[in-house]
Amino acid sequence: MVKGRSSLLATPASLLFVALLTFFLAPASPGQDSTRSPGWVVVPIDQYRALRLKAYPLERDQEPSPVDATLTRVDYDLQVASDLATGRASLTVDVLADGWVRVPIPPGLLVRQARLDGKLLSLVSSSSSTSKTNPGQLSALLSHPGRALLQLDIALPIAASAGNESITLPATESGVTRASVQLPRQGVDVRIGGGLLTDQSESSIGSKWLAYGHGTEPLTFTWRRRTEDHRSTQPLRMRGTLTELVSLGEDSTSLSAEANIEVTQGVAPHARIYLPEKVTINQVSGAMVADWEMKPNELVITFLEPVEHSARFVLAGEIRLPRNGAIQVPLLRLLNAERETGGAAVEVLGAGEIKDLKSQGLEEADASDLGEMVSSRQSPSLAAFRFRIGDPAARSLSLNVARYTQQAMLMANVEEARYRVLVSSDGKSLVQARYAIRNNQRNFVKITLPPGATVWSAALSGKPIRPGQSPDGSLLLPLERARGGEDAPEFAVEMVYFTRGAQWNDKGDYVLTLPALDLPVSRTGLLVYHPPLFRVTAGQGSFRTETYADPLSAALGISPVEQSAVVGIGAGVGGGVDVGSANAVGIRAQRADEMKDKSADTTQALVDKFHARSQTGRTAGILPIRVTFPTFGPSVFLVSELTSASQAPTVTLAYEHDKKAGRR
Repeated sequence: MVKGRSSLLATPASLLFVALLTFFLAPASPGQDSTRSPGWVVVPIDQYRALRLKAYPLERDQEPSPVDATLTRVDYDLQVASDLATGRASLTVDVLADGWVRVPIPPGLLVRQARLDGKLLSLVSSSSSTSKTNPGQLSALLSHPGRALLQLDIALPIAASAGNESITLPATESGVTRASVQLPRQGVDVRIGGGLLTDQSESSIGSKWLAYGHGTEPLTFTWRRRTEDHRSTQPLRMRGTLTELVSLGEDSTSLSAEANIEVTQGVAPHARIYLPEKVTINQVSGAMVADWEMKPNELVITFLEPVEHSARFVLAGEIRLPRNGAIQVPLLRLLNAERETGGAAVEVLGAGEIKDLKSQGLEEADASDLGEMVSSRQSPSLAAFRFRIGDPAARSLSLNVARYTQQAMLMANVEEARYRVLVSSDGKSLVQARYAIRNNQRNFVKITLPPGATVWSAALSGKPIRPGQSPDGSLLLPLERARGGEDAPEFAVEMVYFTRGAQWNDKGDYVLTLPALDLPVSRTGLLVYHPPLFRVTAGQGSFRTETYADPLSAALGISPVEQSAVVGIGAGVGGGVDVGSANAVGIRAQRADEMKDKSADTTQALVDKFHARSQTGRTAGILPIRVTFPTFGPSVFLVSELTSASQAPTVTLAYEHDKKAGRR
């Protein structure tokens, strides 16, 4: 027997294992039989256990469940009484752990009795230590793993407010909540909150509703007595707005219209539009439009449901009209409307011009007054009219179209832009912008002013105008249109606006941003009047400093104010004007006096004309007055060429306080 360590195996099974191990592992001596064991091998108990664990590995223990029990589903069956809703709540519970587990009861339920698989069950109240969120909440104690059905006889209070009654089923941790509510009344409207109403029925015993919801959200039933709507029995009364656009093309004429109806009494299941002869409607679109049908001299639009308040739809069609010559414009109108507003517009597509307009029951209007559908058109010739109050059947519009040979032509261009800017030391700026424009296509010029600018006046060819506004907030100034190409005459568009900026310090940079036009500008002149106590120099950029020069465009002839300003310009930085002789001064002063008298007469004539049109009710809104631009202080004159469309020119002026000027 071979001795080993002092720690020996004591059990018979251990001795047997060691004997077998010795028999197979011990080497045989040369003189012995290899089939017989030479002796015993003794190993420590720790090594023996390690060898046994490798020979007979233990099975892995199953991981415990993260929760003891789950609430899988909650079903409610309730009957509404006077002040309470009573019934049964069935809780489907899956117990996952061994031993006793606690299943919370949904909070807010008044439990009368509890049963587990048909047997009475006592509920226990949670202590504050076991339930921190809802101390005192009732719970059921279950001891057997598997699925169980917990039935509760419950009651819920009914809340009443402003004629509405409601019950709220509490939120739980279940996946699905199903609720069936029965009310012993008929003629009730119900609204579900936090779920979906899947079934609603009425019988002789009352009303019944079935709804499903998420278990994690409260499920609310709100009902009130159904009110009878007598609008459907009342006679229909409505008013509407109809805006029509007729586009006269070379080969065909397209017609589009936008209609808005407003129901003041009853309901409108459909709308009817009068169609002149030979008008074909191709499409009717709108959120409420279900179908439409053409009848002789009538278009019937059927709505998805009777309209109680308002509806909007758009028509698109065509009509065969002569290419040129005398044309009778087809006019649509709303039928059965007590009052119809809106207007009509006609345009010529291609090289053509509208002549000899004759209208009845219409009055001339600006294209911007008829909405985006008309104001967005860029036709060479367009006429717009508003409907007058009166018989719609008496309206008529006729015109004569003259066509011209197609030729390449410039649509619109700003030949010259002149700016005069009066800057004060506190950062305020008054800007006069004058543009000499050639145009034979555009109806408006879009001008984007610097942020915070306030328009004081606007004029077209010397006459005050009322600017429009685009959806992005830019100004829309109307333009004159000419017939043909490069020989189109120039006309002047003028505007005066006011801005605020940063106050001037002893030294710094002043950045002047000019308006951005949606037309290209060939050349630009900028005359800046600055405070006398500062020296100003122009920085690098697209503008360069030059000696003052009169506008090259005849449309921008020197106004009396500008003439006096030119005479008074001193030795401004980089280009003060030297008049040169007393004769020149006298001639300019005499011309200024003549133009001043002429301007006064013209202004008085405009005022008299405005008062006359206001008394007849033909003027919409108040036209801006002509603002005289003041001139003060030294100046600097800058020029620039070729400004692209929609680009806002900027110039940086470096200023420095002139102490010598202050002593003078």
